[in-house]
Amino acid sequence: MSHEQSGAREATPRPRNLVNLLPNYSRSPAAGKVRWVASSNESWMSPSPAAVAAMAASVQRSNRYPSLAGDRLVAALSDTLGLPGTQVAVGAGSLALLGQVLAAFAGPGDEVLYAWRSYEAYPILVTLAGARGVQVPLDAAHRHDPEAMLRAITERTAVVLLCNPNNPTGTVLGINEVESFLARVPGRVLVVLDEAYIEFSESSGDTLMLLPKYPNLVILRTFSKAHALAGARAGYLLGGEGIVRAIRKVAPPFGLSAVAEAGAVAALADTDYLLGTVAAVAGEREFLHRKLEARGIGVPCSGGNFLWIPEDGRLATVIERACAAHGVSVRAFDGAGVRVTIGPRLASLAILAALDEPAAARPPQTPQTVLTTHPIHSTGGAS
Repeated sequence: MSHEQSGAREATPRPRNLVNLLPNYSRSPAAGKVRWVASSNESWMSPSPAAVAAMAASVQRSNRYPSLAGDRLVAALSDTLGLPGTQVAVGAGSLALLGQVLAAFAGPGDEVLYAWRSYEAYPILVTLAGARGVQVPLDAAHRHDPEAMLRAITERTAVVLLCNPNNPTGTVLGINEVESFLARVPGRVLVVLDEAYIEFSESSGDTLMLLPKYPNLVILRTFSKAHALAGARAGYLLGGEGIVRAIRKVAPPFGLSAVAEAGAVAALADTDYLLGTVAAVAGEREFLHRKLEARGIGVPCSGGNFLWIPEDGRLATVIERACAAHGVSVRAFDGAGVRVTIGPRLASLAILAALDEPAAARPPQTPQTVLTTHPIHSTGGAS
C-alpha cells in the first residue's frame, strides 16, 4: 500500500529506527489453593486437537531453525483473510508485535495515547520505547471515549492505541464508531486497533474492510485467547505494506518458534473447533452476567472472554480474597474493579458463592491505599 497522501488525508506515519525492547513480566502469586484460574484471560479449554498434533510433530524437528519471518503462518493468514502476505506480520503473540510497533513508530519526545483503564502492558511498552504515555479516562459506561481521545491528540502524538474489546472492562466500540474515530485522526498518527478478543465479540464488525481506506491503521490479533495458544505465543499484525515493512525491520530474527507456528497454522484451519470454543465461552459469559445482574451487581456487556465487576460498594481486593477462598483466582484492580475470566460452570458457581458471602461486601478494617495502576508488572492476560 502506498504511503502517498490520499485525498485530504496525510501520509502514513514514518517509522523510527529504534531498537526493539520487550519487558519481563511477573505475576502476582495466587492466594490459597486455587482450583480455577480466572485472572489471566486464558482459555479454560485446551487448544484444537489438530493444533496439538501439529505442535507435537513440530517438536520432532526442533533441531532446525524456524523461518525468519514465520512464512507458513503469513501464507495461511493471507489465504484466510484475503490479504497479500506483504500486509501481514507475525510474532510471538500480539504483545511482541505491539512492542515492535512502538519501537518503529514512537520514541523520545513522542506521545502514545490510550484509554485508561485498558491493557496493563500499554504503559510498560510505551515507557520501554522511550515515549510518553497519555491516558484518557474511560467514560461512565466503562467504554472508550472517542471524543475525549480526539481532543487529547497533539502535535507530539505518534500512536493511538484502541483496545477493542477493551481489557479489562470488555466494552466494545462498534465498527461505525471505530471508523468515525479514524476519519478524524490525523493521517500522520498511527492507530493500533488491538483486537486480542475479537472472536468473542458479537458487535464489532469486520474491521479488515477499514485497512484500504485508512493507511495509518494497523490491526493486532492473537492466537492466545480464542485459539487457546497462550503458552505457545503466536500473534499477527495487519496493515499497509509500508507499515509491515517497518515492523519487520525491528523484528528479531526467528521471532516465532516453529512449534508455535505449526500450532497457529493448524488452529487457524480448524474453524469448527474455534466456533465451538467461542460458543462455550459466550454461553457461560451470559450465564455469569445474568446471575451477577440478579444480585444487583452492575456489569457492562463484554465482548471478551471475561467480565468486569466495577467497584461499587465492594472493594476489588475484598472480592479477590473472597473468590480465592472459594478456589478461584480473579484479577483485582485496586480502586477500579475486578476482572473475572470466564471458566467452566463450577468456576462461575464458586465466584457467585464468594460474592454471596457477607465478607465480600464488607469494607476492610484497616485503611487501604487506592492505586491508579497495579503495583506489579503483570500483563494480566498477555495477548
